[in-house]
This record gives sequence, C-alpha cells and structure tokens, in this order.
Amino acid sequence: MTAHWLILGLILVVGLYMAWNIGANDVANAMGTSVGSGAVTLKQAVLIAAIFEFSGAVLVGSHVTQTIRSGILDTSVYTPTGQFGADGPLLLMLGMVAALIAAGIWLQLATTFGLPVSTTHSIVGAVVGFGVVAAGFSNVNWLTILRIAGSWVISPLAGALVAFLMFVHLRRTILRQPDPAERVRRQSPYLVGLVTVILVLSFVYKGLKNVLHDPPWWMVLGGAIVVAVVAGSGARVAVARTVRVAANPYQFVERIFGWLQILTASFVAFAHGANDVANAVGPVAAVVHIAQTGEVAGRVAVPTYVLMAGGLGIVVGLATWGYKVIETVGRAITEMAPSRGFSAEFGAASTVLVFSLLGLPVSTTHTLVGAVIGVGLAHGLGALNLRVVRNIVNSWIITVPISALLAAIAFLILRLIFM
Repeated sequence: MTAHWLILGLILVVGLYMAWNIGANDVANAMGTSVGSGAVTLKQAVLIAAIFEFSGAVLVGSHVTQTIRSGILDTSVYTPTGQFGADGPLLLMLGMVAALIAAGIWLQLATTFGLPVSTTHSIVGAVVGFGVVAAGFSNVNWLTILRIAGSWVISPLAGALVAFLMFVHLRRTILRQPDPAERVRRQSPYLVGLVTVILVLSFVYKGLKNVLHDPPWWMVLGGAIVVAVVAGSGARVAVARTVRVAANPYQFVERIFGWLQILTASFVAFAHGANDVANAVGPVAAVVHIAQTGEVAGRVAVPTYVLMAGGLGIVVGLATWGYKVIETVGRAITEMAPSRGFSAEFGAASTVLVFSLLGLPVSTTHTLVGAVIGVGLAHGLGALNLRVVRNIVNSWIITVPISALLAAIAFLILRLIFM
C-alpha cells in the first residue's frame, strides 16, 4: 500500500503538469483566432479563458469519469481477479501515471514549436502505449483507434468547408457591398440568432452533458430558438445605436464581428473546460480510487478538489505559455480579421456540434485549424502559409505514435521502480 500512496502523490503532480499543457496548447489554439484578429488582446483572452474554462471545469465538469476514456482498453484485466492477479491495480495505476507523463511531454514539445495538436489524441496514444506493453495488442480496442484516426481527416475538412462557405457568404453580402455598415446592421440580428442557436445547442449537448442526460431534443431546440430571438433583437438595438457613432464603415463591420468572436470564444472555453479537463483529471481520479479502495472500476468519482486543480492548471498553462500556439493559429497560418475569425470559429463550433450529435469522434483542435485554413482558402492558396500548414499536419500524424512510444518507455521505467 505504500507504493500506492507514492504513486498517488506522483500522479497529482503529473496531472497538474498535463492540465498546464492542455492550457498552453488546447485552450491557446481555441483563443488564437480572437487574439490574431485583434478582437481581444492576449491579456483579455487569458482573462476570458480563465473565467470560463475554470467555471466549466468546476461547475459542470464530470464528477464521474471513465477510468479509460473512449473505451480504448479492457480494464477488466487489471482487476485483482484478472490477468495480473493482485498486481493488476498497481499496473493500472502505473499506466495512468505513464499516460499523463507521455501526453504532457508531447504537448509540451508541440507547444514549444507552436504546433496545435489534439490533447485527446495525445492521451489516447499514451493509453495505447502502456496498454500494449502491459497486456499486449489484444488489450486495445483497435476499432476505436481507427474511428479516432478517421476524425483526423474528416473533422478539419468539414470545418474548412463550413468556414469557407460562411466567409464567402459574408464577403458577398456584407464586405463587398456599397454600404457594408448598413448591410451588417440588417444582417447582424440573423447572424447573432444563428450563432446563438449553435452555442446554446453546444452548451447543452457538450458543456452540460455531464449534468443533463438526454434532454428532449424539441425542448432544447425550442429553448435555443427563444434565446436566439431575444439575442437577435438585442443585437438589432445595439448595432443600430453603434452605427450612428461609427466613422469608418469597415471598422464598424469588423467591430461587430469582434463582439461575435468574443461571445463564441467564451462559450467554447466553457464547454472545453467542462469536457477536456477530463483528459487531465480522469487518470488522476482512477489512481485516487485505486489507492483508496484497492479496486479497479470502469467509472470512478472525481473529487471536486481534483476538478478545481485541473481547471487551475489549464488557466495557468494558457497564461504562462499559450502565446506560442496563439501566434500560430491567429497569425501564422493566414492573415486574420474579426470577420475571418468569426467565420473560422463558427465553422469549428457548428462542425463539432454536428459530429457530437452524430456520436462521431472529433478533435476540436483539428476542426478549428481546418476552419482557419478554409477561411484562408477563400482568399486563394497564396493566402496560406503552406510551410506552417505542413508542419501542423505532420504533428497531427505523429501525435498518437509518439505519445504511445513515450508512454511505453515511461511505463517500463515506472514498473522497474515500483514492482
């Protein structure tokens, strides 16, 4: 039992390390378009993310989580009556520590080079790595891995398409009109209403999925429409008053889209905190449960203090090191303005929502980067920094194998130390 408590202390440290890296990479890429477009400053982005990420993690972060997310491994082999007998729970604890160490190291390396990668894919790869070393290839659900790999291709392409179409629509109906300020004044209530529907649905089905379980779709959609009508009406009044004091019509148009970006980014941060904090605290909760009970469970309770620590770690990660990935997403891929940033965030949010409702695995990071690329393509291939795009895609391809290799090495070392 002494080893159990030593591992418990170790995983609390590496869990914070993982949360810090999630903030530095995952949250940073979500806020990148808002900073890159000038809708918010870096300090403002950190403040917004701090409020909404932490609130999402603590208020609606799952208080019950799967021991191994997405059903990648068969945890029954690690029970006291399983393949490894009494050593099974200890092996799983070491595997959880190894997975967090490996995923954290890979995220830190990616952040060093400003590469936005998927934290979920990182932890998936890490879990596969220790699972294969501990119990063999048969311990891994390879069909689940194939589904995740498929999302690498589908989600960025879908995000790029939606963002491309949205920006082309805005450019044709607003930006290239003789009086863009008047056009945005007319269209802003509808744009706000559309965005509100997407955000409310995302809020319910992603941000609040840990609290609300399968609410009636007609009730959720009806509520979203009511909120959208109210928001659109408020936008009509606010925009009409702003037009009277706006000197530059294009400046005014971009200001409106800047407001929409801030709204979208806030909701995305809340949903991210509610869901992706599990990438850091899920393994921690599993080890805490084993250390306290000696038993392996498919689903375990997540103490509130663990959620709070995870949320705090994410915020600190963004504040201390998030600028690297923000620079890549917001400025290095293509030139960004609020109207372009809004199109990218809309494309990403709507794509993630649809895929989630269909039950398909999707990476928010991949989708958002794809959406940024889609907006760039609306200006022609020359508007993209293809070297940066190539580096990002390469980092996506190697995320799972690199994380798996690092986890395998970490697991072997930990097993030598503790067993």
